[in-house]
Amino acid sequence: MTRDAGPVAVLGLGTMGSGLATRLLDRGVRVRVWNRTAERAEPLARAGAFTAVSPADAVEGTSAAICTVADGDALAAVLRGPGGILARGPYPGSLVCAGTVAPEEVVRLAGDTGSVLDVGMLGNREHARTGELRLFVGGEERVFTAGRPLLELLGKEVVHLGALGSGMRMKLLLNLLMGIEVQALAEAVELAAAAGLDRELALTTIAGSGFASPVMAFKSRRLAAGRFDEPDFRLRLMAKDLLLAADQAEAAGLRLPLAAAAAETHVRATRMGHGDEDCVAVSHALTPKAGTGRDH
Repeated sequence: MTRDAGPVAVLGLGTMGSGLATRLLDRGVRVRVWNRTAERAEPLARAGAFTAVSPADAVEGTSAAICTVADGDALAAVLRGPGGILARGPYPGSLVCAGTVAPEEVVRLAGDTGSVLDVGMLGNREHARTGELRLFVGGEERVFTAGRPLLELLGKEVVHLGALGSGMRMKLLLNLLMGIEVQALAEAVELAAAAGLDRELALTTIAGSGFASPVMAFKSRRLAAGRFDEPDFRLRLMAKDLLLAADQAEAAGLRLPLAAAAAETHVRATRMGHGDEDCVAVSHALTPKAGTGRDH
């Protein structure tokens, strides 16, 4: 992608959306941004982004629009609600749906829109800012080919998986693994503490062992510090993705006991008030106190 390709809109300025917009600005791309709560756009405006008053305003004159909103309802509002991208008719640029929603939602909301990609993003806020994401893409081959230069600005690995919806399917199974692994780490540490072992020593041992995945080693630092603020990935979003994965499994006739257990625990921790904390806050649902008021 060149600087002359036209501005790019970024809609939804949470952890990942803000990172993507920052990356594009750093690479000399003109950026137009929109967020439901306008104050989130202020740092990007100071960095040179144009702040729009609606999704339709944000995509005016752009060559591509990246939607990084949190769920299917938010995506529906951005695309087809009042002031939405598609409210005035077809969008002529490339429409990139990068927030995690049900694969079927992307297909339904896209409708007959000509150039749509769904992109499962693997990485954290720092990866988004530095172009180190891994991007898994669904959509027609011609649309992927046209959108690839933009995606390669944002990710170190860009993989085309197939038809529209494929990117979300890959993202859901990756988040399924992450949710189970982080919960397993939290369970092991709670058991260690209950058995009289030192929590920090248990975490250090687990993180340094061959049994720990990279995400366990990364999240172990948060658990050791008891730091759940400034989340890399909010617990309520993990709960949402685990439920979406469970829906996919049910539709396919699969029984996934670990996925079901992880979804239940993450939902419980969200109901306890930890939804906007980092996903390692699932540990709050594992304490004896949590078990006395268990939600089903």
